[in-house]
Amino acid sequence: MIPSMRSLTAEEYVEAFKSFLEHSTEHQCMDEFNREQMPTIVAGTITRLCHMSHKAEHASLLLGDFLAGVDLKMIRILQAVHPGVFIDNEIVEPNPQHVAAYKELVNQAPDLQNVSFIWHQLTSLEYEQQVKERGTHKKFDFIHMIQMLYRVEDIPSTIKFFHSCLDHHGKLLIIILSDSSGWASLWKKHRDCLPATDSGHYITCSGITEVLQSLGVQHRVYELPSGWDITECFTEGDAVGGRMMDFLTGTKNFLGTAPPALRRRLQAALRQPECSSTRDGRVIFSNNLSMIVVES
Repeated sequence: MIPSMRSLTAEEYVEAFKSFLEHSTEHQCMDEFNREQMPTIVAGTITRLCHMSHKAEHASLLLGDFLAGVDLKMIRILQAVHPGVFIDNEIVEPNPQHVAAYKELVNQAPDLQNVSFIWHQLTSLEYEQQVKERGTHKKFDFIHMIQMLYRVEDIPSTIKFFHSCLDHHGKLLIIILSDSSGWASLWKKHRDCLPATDSGHYITCSGITEVLQSLGVQHRVYELPSGWDITECFTEGDAVGGRMMDFLTGTKNFLGTAPPALRRRLQAALRQPECSSTRDGRVIFSNNLSMIVVES
């Protein structure tokens, strides 16, 4: 008897996500953005100097998927642009495994002496509710949302709240999939191939910029190319390909539990030129990203 399809648990998602990162250029794409654009973006963020132990303070807030390594690179850029400034960094992340992994990375980073870390094991909505209940609306110089708006219930309300958390001349960085990505085409043209177990919002850059325009806030979009080698997704019985398909569909053991017709439709959709290209016999799915910098 074939087991029924079900959504990934938090632990299973972590494993599927690791497989995605190992075979995509997601981190390399963000590294390029950090090198080329971030120094200029954060150069003007500190406008309030709070003297604590004779140090200026820069408050930052991270909301996002497990990209602690990217976050620490951003912190190092802040340190380089604003030497001697104490950075008060807060992280909002509901997955306990992600929080534990982030803490371990911090423990292995002796160069982060002028940085404090506060971890909130909460969803963005829970954090927002907590802030409103306590009546302590802390202001941040820099907030970044890394690939996290897909799982937010009310995207306009969430963006509006965290934008209100910015200090004067603060910046909000939203990292989201580009409209030129294979994901955008898959969600638009082949949504019938995706199982009901994937409960995320099918949203890309244009959906976010529409929200920002309705809020009347200034923003700038940077487009960066990224790829994901999904070749193993088409190899029968391949464990790596199986985890990739689990991540793509949000389903545990999609290849083993999905009806054959659904599996064939999705695999055919993934091969379409608007989703993927072929290079040296490998199938490379377009994972292009948009970096949206929002002004306070």
